[in-house]
Amino acid sequence: MNWENAIKTVLMLLAMTLSLLSYAETVWVDVRSSAEHLVDNIKGDIRISHTGIVLEANKQIPDKSTEIRLYCRSGGRAGIAMSALKKAGYTNVSNAGGINDARNERGMIQ
Repeated sequence: MNWENAIKTVLMLLAMTLSLLSYAETVWVDVRSSAEHLVDNIKGDIRISHTGIVLEANKQIPDKSTEIRLYCRSGGRAGIAMSALKKAGYTNVSNAGGINDARNERGMIQ
């Protein structure tokens, strides 16, 4: 293999890797209180209080292009958290509403 073909192969592999990274799974975030989360939660989702969303998201979700879906009890706190994340530079964040809306969206039986 000559250098030109080797470079083309490396560039192709790099492009494929970046493509896979851009299709990362959606991160679901419960922004309710820890007490609410103890009573009812969706297994596998992370919980970050809406009041500490930016600090914790920077730690747990450093890629600001990651798709983030937020939910709470009715959507109010998720909206506050969404605004804060957008101000912090997150580009793919949305409010899924309440916890039951999040379940319904994913086809989970309640």
